[in-house]
Amino acid sequence: MAEPLRIALAGLGTVGAGVIRLVEANQALIARRAGRPIEIVAVSARDRSRKRGVDLSPYAWEDDMVILGEKPNVDVVVELVGGADGPALACARTTIEAGKALVTANKAMIAHHGLELAAKAEAAKVALKFEAAVAGGIPVIKGLREGAAANAIERVYGILNGTCNYILSTMEDTGRDFADVLAEAQAKGYAEADPAFDIEGTDAAHKLAILASIAFGSKVDFGSVDTAGITRLRAADIAQADALGYVIRLIGMADTEVHNGSNTLFQRVKPHLVPFDHPLAHVDGATNAVVAEGNFSGRLLFQGAGAGEGPTASAVVADLIDIARSTMGGGEVGAPFSVPVAELEAMAPADTGHRLSRSYIRFMVADRPGVLAEITAALRDAGVSIESLIQKGRAGVDGAVMVAMVTHEGPESAVSKALELLDGSDSLTEPPLVMNLLGD
Repeated sequence: MAEPLRIALAGLGTVGAGVIRLVEANQALIARRAGRPIEIVAVSARDRSRKRGVDLSPYAWEDDMVILGEKPNVDVVVELVGGADGPALACARTTIEAGKALVTANKAMIAHHGLELAAKAEAAKVALKFEAAVAGGIPVIKGLREGAAANAIERVYGILNGTCNYILSTMEDTGRDFADVLAEAQAKGYAEADPAFDIEGTDAAHKLAILASIAFGSKVDFGSVDTAGITRLRAADIAQADALGYVIRLIGMADTEVHNGSNTLFQRVKPHLVPFDHPLAHVDGATNAVVAEGNFSGRLLFQGAGAGEGPTASAVVADLIDIARSTMGGGEVGAPFSVPVAELEAMAPADTGHRLSRSYIRFMVADRPGVLAEITAALRDAGVSIESLIQKGRAGVDGAVMVAMVTHEGPESAVSKALELLDGSDSLTEPPLVMNLLGD
């Protein structure tokens, strides 16, 4: 059998330990499928003394992860530390500049610095792989780059954050409010002690920016992702959605459109009302799902565990197997974003005002006469047509009443205009919450 592919692991947290377990448990199978053995030869982490449930004695230890990329007996560095910058980025740059392949699960680094790293990898003719950075063990990047490579992707969207999906589906099942379910998710390990990265939508936005680049051949543009999280959702919103025939899910969505002869890129992460009969409505718990719509393939659904030791380690090792196969005979490693960086299109952010959609709008208002008339007048003046309206009982302990409505289909700019007309009104006790209804 051919010479082994020699691996160094930077980061020995849950996923790093999972990679070691997977490589050790499936060693013979991996070697057969890769065409040669895959061997871990070196590791690095912040705390050498920490118990990880795996035997590290067979591997050389480096206190400085950056050194891993410069070791002569290392072919590939696997970066599992995380963070857009800092040691992870230094390790990535050093590895590629030393002519070594890099595998990473770091969606923040790829969203912020992926183009730089891809250009370096192309120049050095080494692989840069990041399947595990999006949707854990789901092979969605491989699906878009390879399985759907002959298609023009018209839209890509889905549930990209397991923490948010766990919280929303638990609220749906139990009727409990957001803060209560978040605390439970933290206790069970589904949410971090500081959950802002997840619940504010940033994690999903990183993943969406990467998917959009691969799907549409555009430069990664995390900065233009319109992002809103789930922190303002109430149990009453979940109940109203259910009564209307919907569930609420945090959806990342991207597509392109032509404006003045140039392609523009739409990217948004925001809670949506998803109809009961849509495949994403049945994605519960900490599961991820991505839908890609190809012009010849039609709708493709990728669904599975979006995080965790086993699924993410599986995606990392799958990338290693790809590298072992492609480099064994000196073959081409391929462009990290499907096409060379120089050919990726710089697309301006799409203007969303003309996009047609139906919206759910929730107001918390003072319990006094004339408030509903004020709201409906603003909607009328902005050209928003109301399909249904719900007012929830008398004022609660905070003196506010919930008024929710669903609009007929219309331009998003009309809803924005209505909210501008109501801005500063003392009838509103908090800013309105707007969610789009996911269409077919």
